[in-house]
Amino acid sequence: MSTNDSTHAPLPGHPGAARRVSDRLPVFPWDKLEPYKRTAQAHPDGLCDFSVGTPVDPVPELIQQALAAHTDTPGYPTVWGPLSLRDAIAGWLGRRCGAEIGPEAVLPTVGSKELVAWLPGQLGLGPGDQVAYPKLAYPTYEVGALLCGAEPVAYEDVAELDGSKVRLLWLNSPSNPTGRVLDAAELRRAVAWAREHRALLVSDECYLELGWEAEPVSVLHPSVCGGSHEGLLAVHSLSKRSNLAGYRASFVAGDPVVVRELLEIRKHGGMIVPAPVQAATAAALADDAHVAEQRARYAQRRSALRAALEAYGFRIEHSEASLYLWATQDKPCWETVAELAELGILVAPGDFYGPAGERFVRVAFTATDERVASAVERLKR
Repeated sequence: MSTNDSTHAPLPGHPGAARRVSDRLPVFPWDKLEPYKRTAQAHPDGLCDFSVGTPVDPVPELIQQALAAHTDTPGYPTVWGPLSLRDAIAGWLGRRCGAEIGPEAVLPTVGSKELVAWLPGQLGLGPGDQVAYPKLAYPTYEVGALLCGAEPVAYEDVAELDGSKVRLLWLNSPSNPTGRVLDAAELRRAVAWAREHRALLVSDECYLELGWEAEPVSVLHPSVCGGSHEGLLAVHSLSKRSNLAGYRASFVAGDPVVVRELLEIRKHGGMIVPAPVQAATAAALADDAHVAEQRARYAQRRSALRAALEAYGFRIEHSEASLYLWATQDKPCWETVAELAELGILVAPGDFYGPAGERFVRVAFTATDERVASAVERLKR
């Protein structure tokens, strides 16, 4: 190996046999999409990027004002945040999710992806422990297990799992990538399994406010949890409902014993949401009007793209919630990615989310109205 080739170089100060932590991880999925992005960018009318569900609409003015009003905060914020923030989170959970919860059982986080990736390690999981997640799932659930040396296990049904080994059970409803919504009965079944086997159940509910053909239910709702949050956490994000992906505004809530443990660990790690973002989060959660406006935008884009994809020959499965259409032409996903890239349309291959998605693509309807309209015209041709 040349001195400039650091692909498998040992870590500084470690013996040559030392392995990098990154060696445990798969290739970052989005890197594989770059050649297709270049093809799509070469289209005469430009790129229509539906591959990443990143917001493109403005941050609501009331949230910008709250952020600006708290920019002169030279001191350190706290990991737990002020009581006003935790009251706002608890109030939203009660108003929107029907959760009976107090400010002592919520914790702001630096984006939900950070929490997903580091939660197994922060809970002390490692070799011999299993982290279970749906077969079609956001890749970071697997990454979180690999980072701490635990075993990632994908499941179709919780009954398949080994209750003696699973320590952390992930749910994701509405689902990324499929948009599938688990009803209260399905959630109750998962809660019962987790409690029987003394596994922590964590429900990723980041798309809860984006139900279209189904009404998503939180795992913290009394109809699901039986009025007790013991052994349960719910993860929420403001990235989608308030266009705050750039703010990294999110939180986790549920079992107060687990929340307190995470608080103590995260204080040592300095995992602090910046004070202006804490203020902006509180303002965003106190206002429902901007969420309704954003939902209306997404509803129009979703309707236009769905109709165009179906007319082109796609079948849409699930997709009753979230910001994605789970689409198939019954052929390998990378063939579909290549075909659409020639039209200047970039989508995510379904196998990013597990082998079960190898004949699907995920189409995010987070692009501007103008780009959605352009893609619709191209699909019609």
